[in-house]
Amino acid sequence: MSDRNEPLERIKSRRDGMLAAITGSIPYLRFLGIQFDRRGDELTAVLPFQQKLIGNPLLPALHGGATASFLETAAIVELTFASLWEEMESGAVAADAALPAALPRLPKTIDITVDYLRSGLPRDTYARARVVRSGRRYASVHVEAWQDNRARLIAQATGHFLMPSRG
Repeated sequence: MSDRNEPLERIKSRRDGMLAAITGSIPYLRFLGIQFDRRGDELTAVLPFQQKLIGNPLLPALHGGATASFLETAAIVELTFASLWEEMESGAVAADAALPAALPRLPKTIDITVDYLRSGLPRDTYARARVVRSGRRYASVHVEAWQDNRARLIAQATGHFLMPSRG
């Protein structure tokens, strides 16, 4: 358990530092402009609209590959962050563990199935991932993406991941 006397700002800083280190270790996030908003242990991925993300200029609609990549990276970051959450809360991860060299390797995608539910419009897109199962070697994650209304999903995905060995 975290030291109850540890200042709240230091705890918040450690969590934000860990998230920044995870996301900083994935260059593709920078290319797509993907950001993460953390509220407690809940992450929301944000894909800010950019003209380069348009796949069909006649509609216009987001490219399916950009949408799939967004869902997959949201799943990987959520899975990595969730697996480290307990260690952060217990104090097993030191405050300086936010350095990229101290982070574990990222999970590897085994497969991912994307369901395109409606066209993504030229605007910001959001996603939340939920870890369905996580074991020592294997994990399953479900991700949902929306734009203006969370009840009107534009896509969802289920991915299976090989967890990195811890040792």
